[in-house]
Amino acid sequence: MRKIFEFIKSVRSEWFKIVWPNRETVIHTTGMILLFSGLAALFFFVVDGILNALVAWIF
Repeated sequence: MRKIFEFIKSVRSEWFKIVWPNRETVIHTTGMILLFSGLAALFFFVVDGILNALVAWIF
């Protein structure tokens, strides 16, 4: 039983050490993720089109 209380106490102390990002940081990071996801999708779309054309040309 004592180990349970020690665990809860340590979890609570760690909880207060968390630093949450502010709104500006979250918006900036989300924008970067969306931008790079879009660029990756565009890259794979182009590569897929090239490979499809290449395969169609070969066969």
